[in-house]
Amino acid sequence: MEVYLVGGAVRDDLLGLPVKERDWVVVGATPDAMLAGGFRSVGQDFPVFLHPETHEEYALARTERKTAPGYHGFSVHAAPEVTLEEDLLRRDLTVNAMARDGGGRLIDPYGGARDLEQRILRHVSPAFAEDPVRILRLARFSARYAPLGFRIAPETLDLVQTMVAAGEVDSLVPERVWAETVRALGEAQPERFFEALRAGGALARIFPELDRLFGVPQPAQHHPEIDTGVHTLMALTQAVRLGADVVTRFAVLVHDLGKGSTPVEEWPRHLCHEQRGADLVRGLCQRLRVPNMFREMGVLTARFHTHCHRALEMRPKTLLSALQGLDALRKPQRFEQFLLACEADARGRLGLENRDYPQAAYFHKVHQAAVAVRAQPLVEQGLSGLALAEGLQRERLTAITGVRHGWRDPMAYPAG
Repeated sequence: MEVYLVGGAVRDDLLGLPVKERDWVVVGATPDAMLAGGFRSVGQDFPVFLHPETHEEYALARTERKTAPGYHGFSVHAAPEVTLEEDLLRRDLTVNAMARDGGGRLIDPYGGARDLEQRILRHVSPAFAEDPVRILRLARFSARYAPLGFRIAPETLDLVQTMVAAGEVDSLVPERVWAETVRALGEAQPERFFEALRAGGALARIFPELDRLFGVPQPAQHHPEIDTGVHTLMALTQAVRLGADVVTRFAVLVHDLGKGSTPVEEWPRHLCHEQRGADLVRGLCQRLRVPNMFREMGVLTARFHTHCHRALEMRPKTLLSALQGLDALRKPQRFEQFLLACEADARGRLGLENRDYPQAAYFHKVHQAAVAVRAQPLVEQGLSGLALAEGLQRERLTAITGVRHGWRDPMAYPAG
């Protein structure tokens, strides 16, 4: 029995990055031998075991053979005679197909170390094309390692395009697409995930609502970058820069989906794109089975982001109506996420990345004023039911009017 450290731990150690988890391959062993050694079996599709003390994963060396379309269509062969090189050959990228033996010696039969040095993400073998999940993983690695200068090898992009043309991505189940997407949204440069999918032709099949944004123009006076798809990814970059969490990043990603459904004859204007966008976000989330917190944040941002952009121009009644539509009085934390998403949208424009966005501070103060209004004094005056609700509405409008009269920052930002 021989044990090797494999995969991400080897890759990240060579890059000088922290190793978060370690995976091992065992050559020359059987499942019975692993169980006899105190390991606990956890693999369903192939033999994987947890170490009795470290609880790290130890997988028996295996080969795979494609038997049907999709990523479930594999026959797995795990046996003592399977070599380490055979096991590494079935992996996705050369940078993930390296190992270290017990003495720390690097085993690199497919040039992973060279590709690390050259900052290239390259498939190990044509078998890459057998598993469509690898397209998502490739895109996610592009997002993770973009800050280090990594790029996808042209021949690997060609292979991805061939896979898409063959319909392989159509077999991806929603849960797996979302799992890889939400991980990508948490990476250092999540926009690279969507750029990679688009370069390989997969964005149109997996996220058609996003793909339709590219090539759709916007008014140059508000959007010097013109292209709606370019703007969307620029806004996502700004969301990362502003420290947004993954829920907010998702909201930024989908905030302008409605512009992809604007009739061509109306370009570059996008009247009523907010409501169309909210409907498209609902559809996307239903198709990919996106969790409710992401769906709600995405729908509200699509529906109300232009309200935030125009906050300095709005009447108190309209501002209060927007706060109520956002359910901001009951969910202040989500409202703060919304403001951050709107700021990322405002800054995601060519040459305007560092421009002030006072609307967020103003809308925040409006929210604070409305939240500060309490029902108890009105109850003590004898109000109840409809009269109490109307009284609260009047008091909140008065409080918001006070903020409006006291606001001294005249700067405004173009809506859209």
